[in-house]
Amino acid sequence: MKKILVFVVLCFLINNLTLAKKFKDGEKPSWAKKDIRDFNDADMERLLEQWEEDDEPLEADELPEHLRPPPSIDMGSVDTSDPENILKLSKKGRTLMSFVSVNGNPTRDETEEITKLWQTSLWNNHIQAERYLIDDNRAIFMFKDGAQAWEAKDFLVEQERCLHVSIENKEYKGKHNRDEL
Repeated sequence: MKKILVFVVLCFLINNLTLAKKFKDGEKPSWAKKDIRDFNDADMERLLEQWEEDDEPLEADELPEHLRPPPSIDMGSVDTSDPENILKLSKKGRTLMSFVSVNGNPTRDETEEITKLWQTSLWNNHIQAERYLIDDNRAIFMFKDGAQAWEAKDFLVEQERCLHVSIENKEYKGKHNRDEL
């Protein structure tokens, strides 16, 4: 018990010494002398920068998507005769949305049930997609890994009630479609 108490006291003293080195009396910036209730946005930004000063940088997969490095594509191992394959590789690790339409004249509830079944089937096949209804017969499937969108498209166009799937402004007709486009 005494060891823990000594350890806590040492940590407290080291922390205070570190802070004292950073801000010796009289060397505090003017914004640091303010009452925190009087801080403006610039003061808060400086405080955040100071807080994050000693943080370790995030791993590439933990960064927000717009800050992640682009995926490296080995063009030697890519079949360049299929432009869809290149597009699929370029979307790996990026968020991608596809639009899926249900054929016939379904109600919103029918579309909800059909697309929920498709989403479950995709999840069971380890293709993670979020689903959002946008119309009575249309839904968005959002993929955190855009490369999975083409695998999902292959599944969806085989479904009896699929009118078409749209990925990156390219439309793929459902196999059971009766030319209802």
